[in-house]
Amino acid sequence: MNFLMFLSQAITPLLVFYILGFSLLSGRPVMDDFLEGAKEGMGTVAGILPTLVGLMAAVAVWRSSGFLDFLCEILSKPAQALHIPAQIMPVALVRLVSNSAAVSLLLDLFKEYGPDSYLGLASSLLLSSTETVFYCLSIYFGSAKIAKTRYTLAGGLAATAAGMAISLALAGRM
Repeated sequence: MNFLMFLSQAITPLLVFYILGFSLLSGRPVMDDFLEGAKEGMGTVAGILPTLVGLMAAVAVWRSSGFLDFLCEILSKPAQALHIPAQIMPVALVRLVSNSAAVSLLLDLFKEYGPDSYLGLASSLLLSSTETVFYCLSIYFGSAKIAKTRYTLAGGLAATAAGMAISLALAGRM
């Protein structure tokens, strides 16, 4: 454990010295390489910024319009048949699009039911075990300009369902 603590504190200075040593020994213009990489990074950010803004706006509209509550009400009957509490459905649905919005819903659940309740444990495990499927699809495929995602959406939703099932099972044992 002490070695890991040392390594975590020493990794940044070691990386800086490695880069400086590499530049001196190889004669490469490391600063020029850095600036070129930074330019490419800014181009990538500019390319995905409209997608990010669109996702944030969609989540805000989804929550404020009442559509999220409507959708959760419709899905509450099938969710109860699968032993999924209706209270965590908003977290599960919003988690597909935005992690930060799902965290705010999780905090609302914590305030109402407590973090040590079954709902608090289940929703926090759900949040940690699933991925923001639509966010990842739009950002990763959008930045690479891939139009045909094939089976990625189905696979992401299946993995999310499996993570949700495991989260609920683990929360039931705690």
